[in-house]
Amino acid sequence: MLINCVVYEDGTKLADIPVSKISDYLSLPGCFVWVALHEATAEELAELQAEFGLHPLAVEDAQHGHQRPKVEEYEDSLFAVMHLLEPEGPETSRLGIGEIDVFVGHNYVVSVRNRSEHGFVEVRERCEREPELLRNGPGFVLYALMDAVVDRYFPIIDAFEVEIETIEQRIFTKGAARESIKRLYDLKQRLTVLKHAVAPLLEGAGKLHGGRVPQICLGSQAYFRDVIDHLGRINGSIDAIRDTIGTAIQVNLSMVTIEDGEVTKRLAAWAAIFAVCTAFAGIWGMNFKNMPELDWRYGYAVALALIVGCCGYLYYRFRRAGWV
Repeated sequence: MLINCVVYEDGTKLADIPVSKISDYLSLPGCFVWVALHEATAEELAELQAEFGLHPLAVEDAQHGHQRPKVEEYEDSLFAVMHLLEPEGPETSRLGIGEIDVFVGHNYVVSVRNRSEHGFVEVRERCEREPELLRNGPGFVLYALMDAVVDRYFPIIDAFEVEIETIEQRIFTKGAARESIKRLYDLKQRLTVLKHAVAPLLEGAGKLHGGRVPQICLGSQAYFRDVIDHLGRINGSIDAIRDTIGTAIQVNLSMVTIEDGEVTKRLAAWAAIFAVCTAFAGIWGMNFKNMPELDWRYGYAVALALIVGCCGYLYYRFRRAGWV
């Protein structure tokens, strides 16, 4: 679906135009066309491919979707893929994975958004408010889109940090170990989704700042350096949270082991106490004829007192040792 198709001249919006009129402006000096699509059909991509001469491999990637974040150079054009991460709903903590594919040439930008409801109207408004920067052409538009995508990762990483702090506070709560481990693994899974979005994009964005910078991005290298800096910070935070999760899981497992050990000690203590009862009862229950206690008037009372006394003494010692 076509969202908008706008032509810019020297950093200033010239007009909204239909796709059929794109070719009338491409040859004008200082002009470039910015087309935004949502869930583009094969027919729409084919039409734009004919208008701008998009590389067929890049068009194929945009049609199939579910691509790894990347920045690829095709002769005098660029093709960038970025992941859009959004919560799947208010009742779930899982992250939905959307995608934006951006085709960039010296006189055009085509952005195709898939599986995401959050658009980029604010990016176009920002660019139009800064005509002196928009004069840098499609390269600056690519930076603005990339910067907007990366900025959306910060609230996610902040939420992860708050969640791991909350879980850490419950680690030493008795009986909460199993639930904490479950939450930690869920958080680790979502963190991996973010890692898969950030790490490849960090590698791809490096091509737009250092070394042989594509001609399209000349004049915007400093802005791409800012994006790389943000991605580096997010990537560092991800690694730090992953280390914390690993440590928290080990602590939780240790707490489970300790709790199991406490149960084992209680069972062992009570088993020892009842073993004494069983031993005395087993001896006096043999009923041999010549057992002196059988004919003693106070034998029964003394036997019970001895059993209770021994068991009481064992209970006292186990109690002091913290086993019961």
